[in-house]
Amino acid sequence: MITPWLNSHLLTFLVFAPFILGAVLLLFPERQAPLAKLLAILGATGLLAIAAAHLFRMQPGAAGALFVERSYWFTAVGVPVEYHLSLDGLNFWLVILTVFLVPLTMLGTWNSLTSRAGSAFALFLMLESGMLGALVAQDLLLFYLFWEAMLLPMYFLIGVWGGAERKYAATKFMLFTLAGSLLWLVALLYTAGHAGSFSPEVMAQAAARMPVKAQNLLFLTFALAFAVKVPLFPLHTWLPDAHTEAPTAGSVILAGVLLKLGSYGFLRFAIPIFPGSAVHYAGTLAALSTVAIIYGALVAMMQTDIKKLVAYSSVSHMGFVMLGIASFTVVGTQGAMLQMLNHGISTGALFLLVGMIYDRAHTRRIADFGGVALRMPVFTAFFLIVTLSSIGLPLTNGFTGEFLILNGTWLSGFGWGRATACFATLGVLLSAAYMLWMVKRVFWGPENPDPESGTHHLHADLTPREIAVMLPLVVLIFWMGIHPQTFLGHSETQVSRALVQAQAPAARTPVFDAEVK
Repeated sequence: MITPWLNSHLLTFLVFAPFILGAVLLLFPERQAPLAKLLAILGATGLLAIAAAHLFRMQPGAAGALFVERSYWFTAVGVPVEYHLSLDGLNFWLVILTVFLVPLTMLGTWNSLTSRAGSAFALFLMLESGMLGALVAQDLLLFYLFWEAMLLPMYFLIGVWGGAERKYAATKFMLFTLAGSLLWLVALLYTAGHAGSFSPEVMAQAAARMPVKAQNLLFLTFALAFAVKVPLFPLHTWLPDAHTEAPTAGSVILAGVLLKLGSYGFLRFAIPIFPGSAVHYAGTLAALSTVAIIYGALVAMMQTDIKKLVAYSSVSHMGFVMLGIASFTVVGTQGAMLQMLNHGISTGALFLLVGMIYDRAHTRRIADFGGVALRMPVFTAFFLIVTLSSIGLPLTNGFTGEFLILNGTWLSGFGWGRATACFATLGVLLSAAYMLWMVKRVFWGPENPDPESGTHHLHADLTPREIAVMLPLVVLIFWMGIHPQTFLGHSETQVSRALVQAQAPAARTPVFDAEVK
C-alpha cells in the first residue's frame, strides 16, 4: 500500500521552477545570450535530475498517486476551484518525457538560433511549465488554465524564430487551438455548474444524471478541443504549417510533448467524465483515426521537403494513438500510451536530425541531396535507426506500440473492430514506403550536380555534442522495443479500471478479463 506524498510541493516546484527561471532569463540583454542559454540548459538539466531522483520512487502498477498536492484555491461562478496536482500512472512517463526532451532539445539546437537565442531558450522553459502543469493538474479549471498558457510561448517561438511563413503558421496554430478550447470552456463551466465542482470524479457523477443527448453534446465539445491538439483528421491542417515553419526546437517539443496533451485529455477527462458517450462515439473516433493514419501517410509520400514529410507522418502516427484509445481495450489503450512515448522519442529525434542537416546545408528539399551517406556516415547511421523505429521495425519502439494498438482494435468487440484494424495496417506499409523512399534518395541517391545544392555544403559529420544528443534517444528506441513493460506497468491498473467503468464491449468478454489479470 503506497501512501501519497500529500502536499510535498515537489510537483509545484517542477511546474513553476522553469517558468520563474525563464521569466528571469527574458530580462537578459541580447549581448548576454550565451549566458542565458547556458543557465537555461543547466536549469532544465537540474529539473530532469530532480524529477528522476524523486519520481522513480513511484512503483509500477500502483493504483493511486504517489505525489499529491491539494488545497482550496478560489471560487469561480459559484464553484470551488482546487489547486490539485497529482502524479499517477497515466501521466508518469509523459512528465518524464517532458523534462527529458527539453534539455536534450536545447543541447541539440545550441547553435541553430542566430538571433535572440537567450529569449528563445527562456520561452522553452516557460513552455515546459505549461506542459508540466497541464499533465499534473487534476482540477479541470486548473488544467484549462495550463492548457491555454501553453499557447503563448509556442506562438512566439513559431512567429518570431520560424521560417518565411512563420506569422501565418503561428496565427493558424493559435486560432485552431482557441476555437476548440473556447467551446470546451463553455461545456466545462456548464458541467461544473451542475456538479458544483471542477473535480473530474464529481463531474462524472453529475454527468451520469444528465439526459443522454446532453452527455453526448458535452462529450463532443470536450472531444473537439482535444482532437484539435492531437490533431485528429480533419482538424489537422495547422500542424504541417506549424512544424514546417517552427524552429527545430519548436518542432521537437511540439511533436514530442504538445500533441500528446490532446490524447492525454481524452484518457484523463473526456472518457472518464462521459464514458457512455465515449463508447457511443468510439466508431466515429476509430474511423477518423484510420483516415488520419492513411491520409497522413499518403500526403507524406507526396512531400518534397523532409521536414514537411516528417510533419505529415505525425498525423499518421497520432492516428494510431487515437485508434488505440477508441478500441476501449486494455491492450489497445496501453499501446496508445506507449505510442505517445514512441512518437515523442522517434519523431522528436527525426526533427532534431533534420535540423542538424539544415544547419549545414540550409535546405530541406529532398532533391537537393544525394550521397549523404558518403559524406556523413555517423549522421546516416542515426537517421537510419530512427527511421526504422518510425516505420515500426521489430525490436524498436514503433513496432511494439503499433502492434498493441492493432491487436487491441482487433479484439475490441465492436462490429467495426476487425475491418478497422485491417485498414489501419495499411498505414504501417505506407510509412515504410515514404520513409524508405526519402532515405534512399537523400542518403544513397546520386548527388545533385548543382554546386549550390545541399550535399555540397556537407563538409563535416556530427559533432560530439550532436552525438551526445542522439545516443540517449537511440538507447530508448531499443529499450522501449525490447522491454516495453518498463513503460507500461505504471498505467495498466488505471487503464483497466477506466475501461471497466466505460462498459465497452471488450470489458464484458473473457479476453478483457485475461488482459486485466
